[in-house]
Amino acid sequence: MFSHIMVGSNDIERSKRFYDAVLSVLGAPEALRNQNATGHTRLFYRHEGNTFSVVEPINDEPATFANGGTIGFKCTSPEQVQAFHDVAVANGGTSIEEPPGLREGSLGAMYLAYVRDPDGNKLCALHRVKT
Repeated sequence: MFSHIMVGSNDIERSKRFYDAVLSVLGAPEALRNQNATGHTRLFYRHEGNTFSVVEPINDEPATFANGGTIGFKCTSPEQVQAFHDVAVANGGTSIEEPPGLREGSLGAMYLAYVRDPDGNKLCALHRVKT
């Protein structure tokens, strides 16, 4: 359904440090750095056919996060969810909502962790528990 997900950054080097560390937990390689025609830097993380991008806004306005928006990253185990969370916090992210853990709900059992990146984007690490 999606070709890519892109978020803005107010400090591309800070974002690169954060996402290089956090996305490596999921097995993604370091970002590919690109400069678009307007001279703005873009970072592309490509992994398992997916692309996650971090960019300097081309309108030169401050990057903002989506109120109500969440970007979910699929994890292979509860331990990977915990590592995603811990690496995010160690690299400038902020733990939000409940501590990482198992949540039971109408969509089934899931092991979840929520963090905000240094620019305020809400990220979720999610592992669906097989029953």
